[in-house]
Amino acid sequence: MVMTASGDLLMPLMGTPSAVGLARTLVDARIRNWTYFHILDAALLVVSELVTNAARQTPHREIRLQLSRDADGVVIAVWAADYVLPQAKPAKELTLEDLDLSEEAFDDNGGWGLHIVQALSTKCGVTGDPAGGKWIWSRIRP
Repeated sequence: MVMTASGDLLMPLMGTPSAVGLARTLVDARIRNWTYFHILDAALLVVSELVTNAARQTPHREIRLQLSRDADGVVIAVWAADYVLPQAKPAKELTLEDLDLSEEAFDDNGGWGLHIVQALSTKCGVTGDPAGGKWIWSRIRP
């Protein structure tokens, strides 16, 4: 883990389900340290979605979490070696009838996370990394 003098964080993680909990813990501590309590819930949900997507795209490979702040807000960014851009399901009003709640399909109801990230972010996007892979990022204004 690398932490700069300003408190920015850069953390390598493995693309596993446990990476999500670790990322949430690190972001929670840093956001509290910055006393941005009013954006804590949004930041934790965004980091959960971004790390989950990266871990699913690059299972058991390195991913990276970066958390930084500047005059325009907090930036949560996650790097993955995979070049495939995330695909959000078409936006629509969801009802319970849209979900398959059977035991066999329980984990097949995903794909809505990017809509959540977009809704909670001031701005978000994907940036190619010249060294390889991509950064998916979200800016949240405190």
